[in-house]
Amino acid sequence: MSDRPAKEEGTGAKHSAPTSTYAPVERASLRSLLQQPRYRHLRTRALIAVAGPGVVVGFLVGDPRVGISAAVVAAIADTVYRAKSNSSVPAWRRSSVAERKTEAQLKRLERSGYRTLHARAIPGSEAQIDHLVIGPTGVYAVDSEKWDKRLPVRVQMGKKLFHGPFDMKPRLTEARWEATQASELISKAYGREITVVASLAIYGPPVPWKIMTIREVDVYEGARARKWITKRERALTEAEIDRIYEIASQVLPPRYGEG
Repeated sequence: MSDRPAKEEGTGAKHSAPTSTYAPVERASLRSLLQQPRYRHLRTRALIAVAGPGVVVGFLVGDPRVGISAAVVAAIADTVYRAKSNSSVPAWRRSSVAERKTEAQLKRLERSGYRTLHARAIPGSEAQIDHLVIGPTGVYAVDSEKWDKRLPVRVQMGKKLFHGPFDMKPRLTEARWEATQASELISKAYGREITVVASLAIYGPPVPWKIMTIREVDVYEGARARKWITKRERALTEAEIDRIYEIASQVLPPRYGEG
C-alpha cells in the first residue's frame, strides 16, 4: 500500500464559472482545532505542560507566573525530544546498526565480483536473510546480530552457543533453516544443487574465536564478515554468479518491497 495520499477527485478537471453565492466562512477556534484527530497530540502536549511542571512549580513558589514559565519550558523540551526521537522513515523500513555495518563491508566486495541482496524474505514465513552474498567463493546467508556487549559469548562442547546465560540454539536453528530454504529454492530454479552457507555476524561483545561452526552455522565477530567470505577457494564463474543472483532475486523477494 502506498504512503502517498490519494488524489482528490476532480483534480485536473475544468471548473465551472464562479457564482455570486458564497457559503459563510466559519472561523476555526483553538478549541475546535484541538478536537481534530490530527491536532490531538498538541492538545495532549499542552495538557502535560500545564498540568505537570506548571502546576507543581506554581504551587511551590506561590507565583502563577513562574508556573506558566515552567510550563512553557516543559513544552519546548518535549518538542525538542520528539523531534530528535521521531523519524520520517517508518521503523520497519530502517535496517539495524548491525545490518548497516555488514552492508558496508559487503559493498567493498563488489569490485571483486561479489553481488549481494539485502533483507530477503523466505516465502511463506516471517523469516528474513539479512544479506545473501553470491560471489566467486560461493553463496552465503549472513544474519547480522547486535548483542549486549556486557554479556560474554561462549560455546560449550562445540555445540552450544551462549550469550551470557542465554542459550542461542533457537537463533542458530533459525539461521540454518533460512539458509536451507534459500538453497532449496535456488537449486530448484537453477537445475543443480547450490549450497548456501549459514552464518551469524555478531556485533557488540567480543567473540573469543575467529570462526567457529556451531550446529552447521558459522559464527564470528561481525567485523570478520568480509574476510570470512573471501578466504575460501573459488567455486563459481562470473556467468554462474550472475545467474544465481538473478534467480535469488526472484525466489527470495525483498522483505519491504523495492524502493
